[in-house]
Amino acid sequence: MGFLSCLLLVGKLIRVKVKVVQQLFIPPSLIAGLLGLALGPHGLGWIPFTGHLSSYAAVLIALVFATLPFSSQKASVKEIVTRVGPMWVYAQLGMLLQWGIMGLLGIYLFKTVWPDLNSAFGAMLPTGFYGGHGTAAAIGSAFSNLEGGLKWEDAMTLGMTTATVGVVMAIVVGLLIIKWGARHKHTKFITDFKDLPPELRTGLLPEGKRNTLGEATTSSISIEHFTFHFAIVFFVAFLGYALSVAVKNWCSGLEAPYNGLELPVFSCAFVAGLILKKFFDLTKVTRFVSHETIQREGSLFTDFLVTCGVASIKIGVVVQYWLPLLVLILVGVLVVFFITFYFGRRLSPSYWFERSIFSWGWWTGTMAMGIALERIVDPQMKSKTMDDYALAYLPIAPVEIILITLVPIAFTAGWGALLMWICLLFSAVLVLLSFAMKWWHPVRKHS
Repeated sequence: MGFLSCLLLVGKLIRVKVKVVQQLFIPPSLIAGLLGLALGPHGLGWIPFTGHLSSYAAVLIALVFATLPFSSQKASVKEIVTRVGPMWVYAQLGMLLQWGIMGLLGIYLFKTVWPDLNSAFGAMLPTGFYGGHGTAAAIGSAFSNLEGGLKWEDAMTLGMTTATVGVVMAIVVGLLIIKWGARHKHTKFITDFKDLPPELRTGLLPEGKRNTLGEATTSSISIEHFTFHFAIVFFVAFLGYALSVAVKNWCSGLEAPYNGLELPVFSCAFVAGLILKKFFDLTKVTRFVSHETIQREGSLFTDFLVTCGVASIKIGVVVQYWLPLLVLILVGVLVVFFITFYFGRRLSPSYWFERSIFSWGWWTGTMAMGIALERIVDPQMKSKTMDDYALAYLPIAPVEIILITLVPIAFTAGWGALLMWICLLFSAVLVLLSFAMKWWHPVRKHS
């Protein structure tokens, strides 16, 4: 933790001082991870990281998922349907099509060209692009924890690699797309990087623009506010671990293939969090749980997750897979570009470019990348993209978590193709729904 913290501080200093890093909106956690990769055991060997560094990502992702039930916003089904239906369909399609198309390409194309590849190789693209480093840690740890010949330890490195490349693609390609959109008059509120406020470029908030981290709900004379909230998150993650172990032990007494079933700790932590949140609601404990504090804790764990995840990438594995990995990324960029802008223009009656560029940053890199691109084209947030996304993501989150949970199980059980076809079938249903609800808008000339 000392080394990781030092790298994070150096990464932040680089973000504050180096202009090109500011222009690319590279987060300090990614810089720290790259420094750790270069200086750690898989690089120059100057930093003596523990040999268990890659397992830290699996622990941290469980903590991140433990925060989600307590940090999610509330909204009625009516509000979601009437206000953000098109955004919901668009965002859901972005997830399902990326998984379905790339997963099936991995099975039917990449596996044919390179027979030695794991059948889940194609799924490593959405693992890193759509999912990011967190999903890469979740799916990578799930594959690594399998027993016998089913174990695929390379999944963690491949997922972290595509996630890292995805962050770079999000900004580099995103900035080129913005310049193209401005030149062809597709943007509504375009600005220039030099016009962005300093806090967006450096990430340092000046006085007068600083946010609170949530109201203190406990007196420090009894228990510190942050101690109370940390205890909740770690307790939920512990319950998730206990549930995962219990399921594994129970299934060990069953007949094959069910005797090897193991639920990921992160998904069990999410379920445990939902149950505990419901209990808190019934007993009025929720009044003393700060939404903002839990959300910040989730961001804290994510920063360390990205750092140790990137630092634990095994260069030898990347070299071993370099050709199919390069082809996978190039094909993935084209597929995601098509999904983003084809459906973005047709499911956004207004501000389609602002919503699409946000989605590009999100679906290739991270939510932070999407926000960074959105702030360039819509500095005052007049398009309400983020507001609509916050509501639209509520019904998407359970589908995403279920999918992340099922991917390792499905591919190791031999029905990965079926799961990917289901994603495409669900996508077709969503397109038909958008027509039925009149959310689909044909592209007009000069739109």
